[in-house]
Amino acid sequence: IQQLGKLLIECSTIFLVSFSSQICTIAHVTAKKMPNLHRHEEEKFFVNAEGRKEPVPSIHDPPTRELSVVVPSYNEEDRLPLMMDEALDYLEKRQKRDSSFTYEVIVVNDGSKDQTTKVAMEYCKKYGSDKVRVLSLVKNRGKGGAVRMGVFSSRGKKILMADADGATKFADIEKVEEGLKNLQPWPNQMAISCGSRAHLEKDSIAKRSYFRTLLMYGFHFLVWFLCVKEIRDTQCGFKLLTREAALRTFSTLHIERCSFTLRPSARVCEENTILILGSKLVPFWSWLQMGKDLLFIRLRYMTGAWQLETRKCN
Repeated sequence: IQQLGKLLIECSTIFLVSFSSQICTIAHVTAKKMPNLHRHEEEKFFVNAEGRKEPVPSIHDPPTRELSVVVPSYNEEDRLPLMMDEALDYLEKRQKRDSSFTYEVIVVNDGSKDQTTKVAMEYCKKYGSDKVRVLSLVKNRGKGGAVRMGVFSSRGKKILMADADGATKFADIEKVEEGLKNLQPWPNQMAISCGSRAHLEKDSIAKRSYFRTLLMYGFHFLVWFLCVKEIRDTQCGFKLLTREAALRTFSTLHIERCSFTLRPSARVCEENTILILGSKLVPFWSWLQMGKDLLFIRLRYMTGAWQLETRKCN
């Protein structure tokens, strides 16, 4: 019986080693060495408040604004107005208090099939295209791809990612700004401050089903085990980056869907923010996809298939 037990352990070990090697090989062979940074010709322009096309700026240019707010939007005609009203009300009041504060809001229409562009353009006409710009993508890229296109078209010294659903109170930007300030000195001018809802986890669990809670804990474990151990809430779509950190991060972004991760050599902190609304994600299938992406992200960096390298968007 002991010999049979040893044989089973040996066979299991051989199988696990063989299976792991095959997964690593598949991850390495199927990896694209560098991310696709191609911009379609139509995406090289935005439509201003007067209806004329203007070329988008580049993140490689010197910054001309204090803050850029990038809002990835896919079929958000209903929820976008609430977020934009709150954000612009805050930004306008802040500018009145401090005339040196300048900003822009870039709504990235990620191939929406509804009236997202039309809704966003109303704000462009109201506030002017110097403050609100709408960048329309030819086809849906995913949240990560939409944020990247917005980041590459930004003019801010600091760049804020903010979800179109208004899931975080916009005034909480002051918390992530304070977090970014506290990280100084920034190595190579790179730092990231992340909004977090981890402090609200107990309350949110009470409102979730057992199945959703199980999926949440499983996903958090995968994120912790495979990618990020310092940040408790990696999925909060409220992140503030220095311009250099944004450039380095999104130049090397391979995953364009919801599981895209930030991997620059930057100092990172996490600040508590207020959760307002829920997500549109379908829990099981979206988290299954994100779990697979997380595994392949880890394996591809481990095997050297992916490298950190700053590149320009064409």
